[in-house]
Amino acid sequence: MEQPAPFTYDGGRVDPGETQNVRYTVTETYLGDPVKMPVTVVVGERTGPTVVITAATHGDELNGIEVVREVAHEWDHSDLCGRLVCLPILNVPGFIAQQRYLPVYDRDLNRAFPGDRTGTGAQRMAARIFENFVAPADLGIDLHTSTRGRSNMLHVRADMSDETVERVARAFASNVVIDSEGAEGTLRREATAAGTSTVTVEMGEAHRFQRSLIDRALDGIRSVFAEFGLLQSEHVDWPGWRTVVEAADEKTWLRADAGGLVDVHVERGAFVEEGERIATIANPFKTTTTAVDAPFDGVLIGVLENPVVYPGNPLCHIVKVDERTRGAIEYGET
Repeated sequence: MEQPAPFTYDGGRVDPGETQNVRYTVTETYLGDPVKMPVTVVVGERTGPTVVITAATHGDELNGIEVVREVAHEWDHSDLCGRLVCLPILNVPGFIAQQRYLPVYDRDLNRAFPGDRTGTGAQRMAARIFENFVAPADLGIDLHTSTRGRSNMLHVRADMSDETVERVARAFASNVVIDSEGAEGTLRREATAAGTSTVTVEMGEAHRFQRSLIDRALDGIRSVFAEFGLLQSEHVDWPGWRTVVEAADEKTWLRADAGGLVDVHVERGAFVEEGERIATIANPFKTTTTAVDAPFDGVLIGVLENPVVYPGNPLCHIVKVDERTRGAIEYGET
């Protein structure tokens, strides 16, 4: 039986059949004390791909942390074919402060990859993470939530022009896949460019655990593992219906045309028809109201949770669906 190669990183090695939990230094504080990122590496006893699963690139995005912890510490890895790298909290300083970006300079770690060992603080941290734990992998799953005050339906973002990325995205079995390369400096874009075919999974909102979404993401990861042979006892899931959003005009953020208090009439993940009322904005006296209607038949993948807005603030993120997908959605609801 062929065994996978040991997993090595700067300062450590994990051999076949071993699991290692480490706290890996990614930067230092003002006092010169190390800032350490938790890492779990599992190397199976049979050969297979190397998968890296990451979360909390933004420090307030908590759902993904629990997903990674459960994969690392609650799953049975005795039959794992390949190597698994679990990084539950990339942005340790942001996580400690419970804020989205790196503290002090307010930099977005998810715009700093692949990093630079002689660059900014964010770039140096990104380089240590990327070179040691991301670049050695074949596949990547990067878990996110929406930002504060908004909530996302579970969906995948992926560069579907990359054959292996497309396999990962479809195997994760979400209903919605947004086809995009990703912004420069994002983990998924730079990892894919370096040969680690990576998707982003968006799920829920910041500052909380949402059990139903966590469980759904765990199912998606099992499905990906089945697709690529890491867990041969599992099967690849089918979500019942799927829409792949390819063009810019197939998705849009609906924004407020007035300031006020918002009453959102539909839930995250709902199907809405063109012209259907999605939200109403009213002043404190309810003497003036502004209606927000669906511009096309679609699914709401992101909705406002904080019910106060200025003009221009985002309210809902809607993606277009075709007649076939609409029929599948309606059939599933009957």
